[in-house]
Amino acid sequence: MKEKNPYHIIKSRYVTEKTTLLSKLQHLTSNRCLSKCDKPKYVFLVDRAANKAEIARAVEAIYSEKGVKVTGVNVINVKPKKRCVRRRKGFRSAFKKAMVTLESGDSIDESV
Repeated sequence: MKEKNPYHIIKSRYVTEKTTLLSKLQHLTSNRCLSKCDKPKYVFLVDRAANKAEIARAVEAIYSEKGVKVTGVNVINVKPKKRCVRRRKGFRSAFKKAMVTLESGDSIDESV
């Protein structure tokens, strides 16, 4: 079977307030419940046809110079939403998100 390019599987990193907080949970010590979250999680926009194994291999290939090891992948399909622009009705595009859990101690620190 032909191997896909990792950059075709992982489109971009999905950065919001919630995903930024999710990636910083390993450094929080103010709450006892949060101190158990020693594994960082990052969210990516991925190809709609990609599965969990392909996503894990692609993230490890892209960040191989940092020695990142993926321990888990959760996938969410976001449905298209209705929107109106200048009295015309349409839909916002559907997309697929992947929440990737790394081993404790690993991180993907890059300026966004």
